[in-house]
Amino acid sequence: MSSFDHYVTELPDDIWKVPMAGDVRFTWEYDDGRDRLLALYQKGKDKQWDAQSRIDWDQEVDPTNVAGFPEQFNPLFGSEIWEKMTEAERKEFGRHNGSWLFSQFLHGEQGALNVSARIVQTVPDLDSKFYAATQCMDEARHVEAYAKFIHEKIGMYYPINQDLAKLLKEALDDSRWDLAYLGMQVLIEGLALAAFGLYRDMATTPLVKQLLAYVMQDEARHVAFGRLALKDYYAELTDKERAEREEFVIEGCYLMRDRFKGREVFENLGLPVKECMEYVDRSDMYSLYTSLLFSRIVPCVKDIGLWGQRVRDAYEAMGVLDNAKADLTALMKQDEEIADRYDEERHQRELAARRKEVAEAIALGAGETE
Repeated sequence: MSSFDHYVTELPDDIWKVPMAGDVRFTWEYDDGRDRLLALYQKGKDKQWDAQSRIDWDQEVDPTNVAGFPEQFNPLFGSEIWEKMTEAERKEFGRHNGSWLFSQFLHGEQGALNVSARIVQTVPDLDSKFYAATQCMDEARHVEAYAKFIHEKIGMYYPINQDLAKLLKEALDDSRWDLAYLGMQVLIEGLALAAFGLYRDMATTPLVKQLLAYVMQDEARHVAFGRLALKDYYAELTDKERAEREEFVIEGCYLMRDRFKGREVFENLGLPVKECMEYVDRSDMYSLYTSLLFSRIVPCVKDIGLWGQRVRDAYEAMGVLDNAKADLTALMKQDEEIADRYDEERHQRELAARRKEVAEAIALGAGETE
């Protein structure tokens, strides 16, 4: 059965085509490279993994509450709309909300797959091409994992959010090679990393925590790649060129903020969209959520040098300027350690199960010899 049969709305079955501008760049310098990027490339090779075998797909997931959150984490909790819902309607809303969220994760990963392939083509230096090639494999694995999760555990897809689609299009159809980096590695990947982290840390569903932890281990490297590749380049920009990139960042951040409001769920379920959106905008939970979502983007934007007054004013207006103080390196080190801890915990469970099997076999053999 086709994935199209599981979408909540009918989609055209043709391919979404995004025109691309710019040059495919070749370099004949094969020996020179930046040590930090080459080290990241080596790490990218060493950290490849198989989504089919590393993740325990037999774990159960409640499709009406995918992350296993308490009721108060629902975006409409406390509103009159929520109070009027029956228990069945709340569960249906939960299923659609989970489907919508993980569908956006899935579509964003396919976007990252295409943009990282674009980076391989357009970036001028070989060390960046090397690393971007490992990212292509990472993103393919993420698409595979999220698609499997949605198909097997939720059984329902949502179309791509139009704010995400717009930013992907802008990152791909600009002829300047660094815009693909900026749009994907800094904005889209940065926001995704924060969203994944929020759900990884707060979810109570083991499969969700495991899936997100493993994806985040890769994404931490991707954001580091963007920082390393852009920091030196942006130091050499003219004021006009820097202002253009800062404008791109501001617009992209507003698009990314609006991406997670869930408007499509309200529309699809026939809820009063205007009232739902107003409630979400006013809620303390959404304000906290927005601030956390930008915990990875703001310090990265500052680090690569796009820190003009307009950018700072935009972040202050969004209520996320304090995120500039975050230690991005420490956060990403933590992401890697958490994934390794899940591996160790799984190894210990498998070892304990094996020991139990051996003990039972020994006991059975002893009983037969008596």
